[in-house]
Amino acid sequence: METHFNESELAACVRRELEQYFKDLDGEPPAGIYEMVLNCVEKPLLDVILDRAGSNQSRAAEWLGINRNTLRKKMQQHGIK
Repeated sequence: METHFNESELAACVRRELEQYFKDLDGEPPAGIYEMVLNCVEKPLLDVILDRAGSNQSRAAEWLGINRNTLRKKMQQHGIK
């Protein structure tokens, strides 16, 4: 079975949304873009990984390459139970 993750498609999606964000600002200065983008990407990432890991936080943390306590902290930040 071949596994495939299209990094360029994800990057293109982020780029497209950021371009639209700047258009919507209509000349207003942006603020907090880095945190905004990370929060937008991180929650669905955690949701999918936790679902695929059967809600097993240890397994999800391992797949993500982060400490289980870090995963729990991020889950709390995003309101994930």
